[in-house]
Amino acid sequence: MIKRILTLFLVCMALPLFAQLGGGSTYQFLNLVSSPRQAALGGKIITNFDSDVTEALYNPASINGQMHNQAAFNYSNYLGGISYGTAAYAYTWDRHVQTFHFGVTYINYGSFDGYDVNGVSTGTFSGNEAAISAGYNYNIPFTDFYIGANVKIITSLLEQYNSVGGAIDFGAMYINEDLDFHAALTVRNIGTQFTTYAGQNEPLPFEVNFGMSQTLEYVPLRWHVTLENLQQWPIGVPNPARATTDLEGNQTQDKVGFLNNTLRHLILGAELFPEGGFNLRLGYNFRRAEELRIVDQRNFSGLSVGVGIKLNKMKFSYTHARYTSASNTSFFGLQIDLDN
Repeated sequence: MIKRILTLFLVCMALPLFAQLGGGSTYQFLNLVSSPRQAALGGKIITNFDSDVTEALYNPASINGQMHNQAAFNYSNYLGGISYGTAAYAYTWDRHVQTFHFGVTYINYGSFDGYDVNGVSTGTFSGNEAAISAGYNYNIPFTDFYIGANVKIITSLLEQYNSVGGAIDFGAMYINEDLDFHAALTVRNIGTQFTTYAGQNEPLPFEVNFGMSQTLEYVPLRWHVTLENLQQWPIGVPNPARATTDLEGNQTQDKVGFLNNTLRHLILGAELFPEGGFNLRLGYNFRRAEELRIVDQRNFSGLSVGVGIKLNKMKFSYTHARYTSASNTSFFGLQIDLDN
């Protein structure tokens, strides 16, 4: 049985890595950050292995017994009036069957004014999408390796068009308890549309991420390093708005070099007092910082900061993420321990 699971995991990892970033696939909401904690650490953090039940939405290999009877609800007032959120719950059946995880991710795009080709108003319309997931994790016997999978059903309604799809996430994690070091790999959104919007099948936002984290020995701080979107190396696209013109009228186009491309895959995060009742979190997303920066103006794009406070059986989380000088996002989260 173990050999079959490992074989399936390796085969899925070896699938052609043809997926593109934004604009090249449907159901893009699947790769939004899942919680304020993840957002505060820069986004797409996949190496936490504790009671944070929302973590398993992004990496099913993080499912563990500490999540038993934990319920979490997260909400974000996103950009442009968009709102989205997640909910998660985990239950440990027993020490042999171990822990099952359930989650929901939804996004509401708000209301829009509709017009026909002649400019005549057709009223207002809305758009929303959701994904329901179930996950399970397995500790390979006599090793420090964990593998997990999430199965997702996805629904999307955009004006009069709707689509239904399905996807699987795979995760693997290595935990060295002596060094308090974690390393993880996720392969996300392997799937397809069961029904399409208008008869044309579109790819899902396939994504491969790798991360590492460790708690320092003498300082209550855990650092995180994540390499995102490894399925596509030239992640940067030249920005025509950054072209420059010299005094003679010669124009130089924006170029994305090797180092710039490398940094755009990098996310850094740090969490102070990671195991305490009060947490301070800081993150920096290099791709967001580079793509949203304004030339010759400091606006701190890519920076995020957050806090977590535990009160009895509830834990509150808040994160403020900086996008541009004109747009920032707040994330709110509540986790409840339902155990008696």
